[in-house]
Amino acid sequence: MNISTKTTTFMSSREFNQDTARAKRAARNGPVIITDRGKSSHVLMSMEEYEKLRALGKPEKHRSLADAIADDRPEADFDFEIPELKGLSLRPPELD
Repeated sequence: MNISTKTTTFMSSREFNQDTARAKRAARNGPVIITDRGKSSHVLMSMEEYEKLRALGKPEKHRSLADAIADDRPEADFDFEIPELKGLSLRPPELD
């Protein structure tokens, strides 16, 4: 089911605590936004929807900087700027 066809349900935290089964049923049809003092504070969704969201944000694999530099494919090209270390004083240690 596409997210645009899903129904968003709003419940207060009190309603959620009193009728968790209703919230779980509603989560089958779309996200359930739980409010606390009138402000959205939590979202309940099905595990299936959660796994879909996780897969969208998951990188294919973690690469080290050395691996990224060694990758000679044109699509692997990237710009890398070394961060400036401000306020860090480097001095040789005193060995007295």
